[in-house]
Amino acid sequence: MNPKPFQLHVPDDVLNDLRARLERVRWPDEAPGAGWQHGTSLAYMKELVAYWRERYDWRTHEARLNRWKQFTVALGGIDLHFIHEPGVGPAPLPLLLSHGWPGSIVEFERIIPLLTDPARFGGDPADAFTVVAPSLPGYTLSFKSGQPRFGIVEIADLFASLMRDVLGYRRFAAQGGDWGAFITSVLGANHPDGLAGIHVNLLAVRRDQALPANPSEEEKTYLEEVTRWMREETGYMQIQGTRPQTLAYGLSDSPVGLAAWIVEKFRTWSDCGGDVERRFSKDTLLTNVMLYWVTGAIGSSFWPYYARQHGPWPISEKRPVRVPTAYASFPCEILHPPRAWAERVYNIQRWTSMPAGGHFAALEEPEALAADVRAFFRGLR
Repeated sequence: MNPKPFQLHVPDDVLNDLRARLERVRWPDEAPGAGWQHGTSLAYMKELVAYWRERYDWRTHEARLNRWKQFTVALGGIDLHFIHEPGVGPAPLPLLLSHGWPGSIVEFERIIPLLTDPARFGGDPADAFTVVAPSLPGYTLSFKSGQPRFGIVEIADLFASLMRDVLGYRRFAAQGGDWGAFITSVLGANHPDGLAGIHVNLLAVRRDQALPANPSEEEKTYLEEVTRWMREETGYMQIQGTRPQTLAYGLSDSPVGLAAWIVEKFRTWSDCGGDVERRFSKDTLLTNVMLYWVTGAIGSSFWPYYARQHGPWPISEKRPVRVPTAYASFPCEILHPPRAWAERVYNIQRWTSMPAGGHFAALEEPEALAADVRAFFRGLR
């Protein structure tokens, strides 16, 4: 289990094939005046693809990704990819960062320096972390065709082994959003030994709980959120959780289809006010899409949905999270469970209501998220 240094280099023939596909897009029809109402806007996709074809430079962003210290290690039957950036401070605390779907390590570009070297940004060097940020198994740089599939419980097991057995960290912290929040929560429930605490910006609270006889306003609001979410926003989840292979053909064959599937989520789930580029540049959106395209990993990335759909809920009152837990609540996150419900399954020690930001907090509000992570773990070092 010796990690090997990793540098990303996509072969020219892969890029040439992509360019040829972008030159011969077959565009769909769109209902008149629809915009984003029925899914990804046709006008926006034409604009984005024109930029992708004519101005986007993969090699520039490949070089940016390669500035990080990256490794792969043979673990759990796969080659697991991870960033390992040492902290700059007197006693950096190891911090496991876990992303989600449809994200990647691209989400961490802005937040990693804030965590590893806080003094560089006017902070206290005593708050420094050594950051370990894996590509989730089956996602982008942790994917090869035909490899085993992983649900979130198996990913949590693998990440615990990475931190303890491979890197030798007997005590560490963990943070995550989206599936990364579920993985982090499972770590807190199943691997508490040596875990200083967890910080999440999404809570793994069951959505199908019944309201009490006299619900609070917070509970009523949450029920309204869940009702709208289930009605309008779960189509992707149902197909990825029931027929992932069928969807994989189209998205593995069409870069435009892949981009449309992913970009719509960045717009819908972020605090962008309907303008996705208010939060994410075209370059950021496309670099994230490119990691899925050049690795062919989109089908494998669906597997946590399939595993979740066909297995038990991973966090429960029977097996709760006992380690200290912090939650950062961003206003445009997809769901906001009541604190009382969260406290049934988490050892909540810090609950922060953020003034701005959404589902992709590390990209949207890296300073706010990093400050909350530093503050929470300051007393747990």
